[in-house]
Amino acid sequence: MLKDVSFSVNPGETLALVGSTGAGKSTIINILNRFYEIQGGQVKIDDIEIKKYELAALRSRISIVLQDVFLFAGTIYENITLRDRQIDREQVIEASKMIGAHEFISKMPEGYDFKVNERGNNLSTGQRQIISFIRALVFNPDILILDEATSSVDSETESIIQYAIEKLIQKRTSIIIAHRLSTIKHADKIGVLSHGRLVEFGTHEQLLDKPAGHYKKLYEMQFVEANSY
Repeated sequence: MLKDVSFSVNPGETLALVGSTGAGKSTIINILNRFYEIQGGQVKIDDIEIKKYELAALRSRISIVLQDVFLFAGTIYENITLRDRQIDREQVIEASKMIGAHEFISKMPEGYDFKVNERGNNLSTGQRQIISFIRALVFNPDILILDEATSSVDSETESIIQYAIEKLIQKRTSIIIAHRLSTIKHADKIGVLSHGRLVEFGTHEQLLDKPAGHYKKLYEMQFVEANSY
């Protein structure tokens, strides 16, 4: 449950949300997509309360890339377009090239026509994630949400994914939920959640300047862990 959470994100900015499991990060995403309604307060997009948007229209302008990517039995091309006939192959290839994934897909047997098994179990975690990034870009959303999208990625595709994220968030309002703080330090704003409350809000540098801050503790903990290997 969220309590007294209030913040704003300007068009084109990147907001990162951090905090331990159960802090309220995913709840914010669910509310933004109206997967369930809020009991009090307001959520606005372009100064219009989200309840005033037609639900299908609202969700058509938001793309979500989750940690657990949903893929179905079909080709890579079909998994990217979700069998939407309004999206042609040229658009898919252009989106793939934009995020640096075209060469990678072209090397696969049959390329974009490679047959994906149910849930994508004949692809690696990174390969599934790349497909979800192209899918997000090809629908050209106004708001992009990345929910733990960089976790559990194999080294083969990690560099492609980091490049893809940079391209995806350009000139687009983005919300990133991440455990790896190194991936979000360039965000315009960072919100730190704890037990459903927004306890800190600012830039990476501003939050590190807080002597006993939540973010500073999280960052130093990860820095120590990274250097202990």
